[in-house]
Amino acid sequence: MLLVEHDMGFVMPLVDRLVVLDFGVVIATGPPREVQSNPAVIEAYLGVQS
Repeated sequence: MLLVEHDMGFVMPLVDRLVVLDFGVVIATGPPREVQSNPAVIEAYLGVQS
């Protein structure tokens, strides 16, 4: 099943594996916990943290 969603609170408990795209380019794949802590994902979706 393919789910396209940006609400991470909704997605995280539903899936075993994520593929994260940034402007059509895969920047991370794997289990939700691993992906949500990926620096590329954080930067793409939350901006650079100071």
